[in-house]
Amino acid sequence: MAVHDECKLKFLELKAKRTFRYIIFKIEEIQKEVIVEKVGEPTQSHEDFAAALPAAECRYAVFDYDFVTQENCQKSRIFFIAWSPDTAKVRNKMIYASSKDRFKRELDGIQVELQATDPTEMDLDVFKSRAN
Repeated sequence: MAVHDECKLKFLELKAKRTFRYIIFKIEEIQKEVIVEKVGEPTQSHEDFAAALPAAECRYAVFDYDFVTQENCQKSRIFFIAWSPDTAKVRNKMIYASSKDRFKRELDGIQVELQATDPTEMDLDVFKSRAN
């Protein structure tokens, strides 16, 4: 599975400049390559991100999660989310599962990985508990 250059460039922008809150990636089956499907503005929230994921198709996503530690320090973590809803087709799930590790290696700087099959597995509480 090839990875379009734009995927790496957008990820570097998110990581270095905080230009985006999230990036959603899609596998384009005809070209057999991962492409950027959607980016979220820095002002967008976790709810906007969750709403942007399709209900019945798999996706990869990165989310820049900002939080405040118990010591009152402002921090952020970059989450990699493998979105694989139960309602997705088996073939779709298999394609995403088999190319996930290779794609993730292309994005240098991911700090936390989440595997989600429904929205509750990646709600804000899950992000909070995994960020520290």
